Amino acid sequence: MTPDNINHPPHYKAHPSGIECIQITEHMNFCLGNAIKYIWRADEKGNAIEDLQKAKWYIEREIERRTRNESES
Repeated sequence: MTPDNINHPPHYKAHPSGIECIQITEHMNFCLGNAIKYIWRADEKGNAIEDLQKAKWYIEREIERRTRNESES
């Protein structure tokens, strides 16, 4: 059977849980969802350090957004 590289690429279910990351991240905002996505699949794409740095970038952006929102309240 040919993999479905559009809807369910093999690395999407490579996590030991068998769960696709989107099942978790669709309940989050964009920045948190992207951070989780990069962490979730960091060891599946070949450059874990780069993916963890990307996750860190999204987490820092979310912290800045929340800090800004708190100061505006």
